[in-house]
Amino acid sequence: FCLLFLYLCLFLQTPLESPVTFSCCAIIRPPRDGGIRYRGLTQEQILPVDYEIEYICRGNRVIVGPKVRKCLPNGTWTDITPHNSIFNMTCHLYIGALFPMSGGWPGGQACMPSAQMALDLVNNRSDILPDYELELIHYDSMCDPGEATKLLYDLLYTEPIKIVLMPGCSGVSTLVAEAARMWNLIVLSYGSSSPALSNRQRFPTFFRTHPSATLHNPTRVRLFQKWKWTRIATIQQTTEVFTSTLDDLEQRTKEAGIEISVRQSFLTDPAVAVKNLKRQDARIIVGLFYETEARKVFCEVFKEKLYGKKYVWFLIGWYADNWFKIKDPAINCTVENMTEAVEGHVTTEIVMLNPETVRGVSNMTSQEFISALMSRLGGMNPEETGGFQEAPLAYDAVWALALALNKTVAPLKAKGRRLEDFNYNNHDITAEIYRALNTSSFEGVSGQVVFDAQGSRMAMTLIEQLQGGSYKKIGYYDSSQKNLSWFGNDVWIGAGPPADRTVVIEEYRFLSQKLFAAVSVFAGLGILFGIVCLTFNIYNGNVRYIQNSQPYLNNMTAVGCMMALAAVFPLGIDGHHVHRSQFPVVCQFRLWLLGLGFSLAYGSMFTKIWWVHTLFTKKDEKKEKKKQHLEPWKLYATVGVLLAIDFLSLMIWQIVDPLHITVEKFTKEAPKEDLDVLIQPLLEHCSSEKMNTWLGVVYGYKGLLLLLGIFLAYETKSVSTEKINDHRAVGMAIYNVAVLCLITAPVTMILSSQQDASFAFASLAIVFSAYITLVVLFVPKMRRLITRGEWQSEQQDTLKTGSSTNNNDEEKSRQLERENRELQKIIQEVKTLYRHIHIIIIIKHVHPNTRRSL
Repeated sequence: FCLLFLYLCLFLQTPLESPVTFSCCAIIRPPRDGGIRYRGLTQEQILPVDYEIEYICRGNRVIVGPKVRKCLPNGTWTDITPHNSIFNMTCHLYIGALFPMSGGWPGGQACMPSAQMALDLVNNRSDILPDYELELIHYDSMCDPGEATKLLYDLLYTEPIKIVLMPGCSGVSTLVAEAARMWNLIVLSYGSSSPALSNRQRFPTFFRTHPSATLHNPTRVRLFQKWKWTRIATIQQTTEVFTSTLDDLEQRTKEAGIEISVRQSFLTDPAVAVKNLKRQDARIIVGLFYETEARKVFCEVFKEKLYGKKYVWFLIGWYADNWFKIKDPAINCTVENMTEAVEGHVTTEIVMLNPETVRGVSNMTSQEFISALMSRLGGMNPEETGGFQEAPLAYDAVWALALALNKTVAPLKAKGRRLEDFNYNNHDITAEIYRALNTSSFEGVSGQVVFDAQGSRMAMTLIEQLQGGSYKKIGYYDSSQKNLSWFGNDVWIGAGPPADRTVVIEEYRFLSQKLFAAVSVFAGLGILFGIVCLTFNIYNGNVRYIQNSQPYLNNMTAVGCMMALAAVFPLGIDGHHVHRSQFPVVCQFRLWLLGLGFSLAYGSMFTKIWWVHTLFTKKDEKKEKKKQHLEPWKLYATVGVLLAIDFLSLMIWQIVDPLHITVEKFTKEAPKEDLDVLIQPLLEHCSSEKMNTWLGVVYGYKGLLLLLGIFLAYETKSVSTEKINDHRAVGMAIYNVAVLCLITAPVTMILSSQQDASFAFASLAIVFSAYITLVVLFVPKMRRLITRGEWQSEQQDTLKTGSSTNNNDEEKSRQLERENRELQKIIQEVKTLYRHIHIIIIIKHVHPNTRRSL
C-alpha cells in the first residue's frame, strides 16, 4: 500500500509542501468482548499517520486505560507496552445497595464505608474475580419502605443492570426481597433481623449476614431461667420484624413454662403502653423497637418511674452505644433523665465482631478492621455513628458476595455463559449465584460466615449490661450448643436480680387475743354464774315460791344460757389456735351450741309468756275453763317443739350444705418498709354454698319469735298470777334479749370482714343477754328467799308435814281465788244496798210536795 501510494503521487506529480514520513500501522485485532471504531475510514482503507481509533466494549465491561489510540510515524500505536499483545479490559458488575443514613436505624453511616472498604480489597485481589470489578450503586433509604419503593424502581429501571441487591433495615429488606424474585435477583442484606425474612416461600432469593432476630429469643429464655423468672412482659413497636420476633418469643417462653403476662404495642406514641405496663405490675420487660422509638419509650419510663431496682429491661443490642444521650426533639426528657432510666438494662446482641484474633479471608483481623474503619470514618465518634456495630456484617456481606460470584465463574464457563451475560430474565445465572451463596463458609471479621436453610446467618449471642452509663459484656450464649458462658460481672441496683413480680405474702388476720381472753373470762364467769343459778333452783325446788315460777323451765333457761356462753369460745377460735383441717369442726360447734342454747334459753321464757298470755288475757268465763286445763307437760311440750324445730333445721343444714372454711381476700397492702412485697390479708370464715339462704331462714324464724315475744311481754305486763309468778321478769329478759339480738345480727353481718369488731359485737351480745337473763330470773328469787327466810320455813314445814304436792297447792290457790271473788260480790251488794238506804233517808226529809213528785 505504501509503494502504491508513492507511485500515485509521482504519477500525478503532486507537489509536497514538506517531506512526509509514511508509516504502515498494523491493523489492530479487536479485543475480546470489545470492538474498534474507525473514525472516517473503514478497516480496508490505508491508515495515515496521526490516525485515531476508539475502543468500545460490550455488556457490562468497561475500558481500563485510554479509549483512543493514535498511529505514530514509526508505524506503531500509542500506549502499547512491549509485553501486551491484547488490550487490557475489565468487566464491571454492579451491586444495587440501599443504605439507611437516617431514620429509625441509621445503619448506613458505618455500613456503607465498611462495604466500600471491602469492595476496594476485593477489586485489588487477583485471585478473586480477576476479570471483573465490583461497583456499588447506592441510595439512602432512610429505613423507610415507602422511600425504598421509589429507589428500588430507580435501581431496576436505570442502567446499568444490577446483579445483586443489598438492602439494610428489615422493613426495607422485606419490600426488596419480596419484589426481587420477579427480576431474578439475589438479595443479600447486611442489616435485617426480621424473623419473617426466614420464609423461603415468600423470599426465595434472600440471604443475610445479620442473623434473624429470633436468635435473641433462646438467649433471653436462657437468662430468664438463670434468674428464675417465670413471668415477663413485652412492649413492641408495631412493625412486622418485632411482631414476628415476639410471636417466636411467646412460643419459646410457653415451652419453657414462662408466662407473658402483659403484651403491649404502639405505633408512634408509647405513653399509653408504658402506663399499662406500670398499672399491671410488669417487672421483667422485653422491649422491641427501633432506636428512635427507644428514646420515646424510656422518656415515658422515666415519667412513670418504671425503672430502678424493681425492674429489668431487655433491649436490642444493635443501638448506638450512646443512643440514650442523643438529643431528640421528639422527647422532653433530659440526658440525665434518660441516663437514669436506662441504667442496668440488659441487651442481647448477635456477635458481630469476631472476639478472637484470627485472620480471615480478607487477611485482616477484627481489630485491624475496626482501625481501618475508624480511619475511613475520619475520626467520627463510633458511639454517634449509626450501624457501627453492624459494620462487620456489611464488610462480610461484600466478601460473601464476591466469593460466591467467583465460585460461579467456572460452572458458568462450562455452560458457555459468563457473569456479564446476566440480565433480569436469566434464571441460570441466578441459580448458580444462589447455590454459591447457600454453600458459603469462610472466616470473616464478624466470625464464621455460614447460612442456614432459610438464608439466615448462624452466630453466637453477646449479652451486655449498661453499668454506670456504658455497656459491659457479661456473657455469651451459643444457641446451637445451648452453652452459656457467664462472666459473673452483672451488677444490680438492689441486692440481686429483682423478682419477676411483686412478692405477695399471704397474711391471715386473726382475732385479737386480748379481746378473746377478756370476753372468754366474762363468758367463763357467766357459765359459773349459770351453774350457781341452776344449783339454787334445783336445791330450792320444793319451795312454794320457786315452784310457782315453773322451776323446770327456769332450769332450761339456765342451761341454755350456759350453752350460749360456751359458744363464745369456738366463736373466737380461728387459724391461730387450730389447723385449717379442724376448722370445720369448730364451725359446727359454733352453730350447734348457739342454736340449741338460744332454743333452750329463749324458748323456755317464750313458753312462759305465751301461756300467761293464753290463760290470763281472756274473758272471765273463758278463764275459768282454761285455768282448769293448765298442766306442766304443756309447757314442756311447747319448749320441746321449739327445740325440735331448731334441731331439725340444723341437722338438715349440716347434711345438705355443711359448713366449711372459706377465705376472704382483702386489698393488698404495702408494708411500711421499702420492700418489694405486698401483704395479702386473708380472713377465715365459716360458710356454706348457700349460706345466705340458710341465714335468711334462721334469722327470719328467730326474728319472728323475738318480735312475738316482745308483743306477748307487753300484753301481759299487767297480769298478776301465782301460777307463773316471775312472768314479769321473763318479759323484761325477753325485752333485753330481743333488742340485743335484733341489733347484733345485722351488725355482725355488716362487720363480718372485721374480725375483732364482729367478734366483739356477737360475743358481747351473747354475754350480756345471758347475764341479763340469769340476773333477772334468778337474783330476785335468791334475794327473796334470803331476806324473808322462806326457804327455811318451807323446809321445816316439809320436814314436819311432809312435802305438799303441786295439786294441793293449786287447789288451795283456786279456793282462795273463788272466796276472793265471792267476797267481792258481797261487798258490791252491800254498797248497792247502802246507796238505796241513803236515798230513802233523803226523801223523808224533803217537802211533802217535793216528796210526792219524787
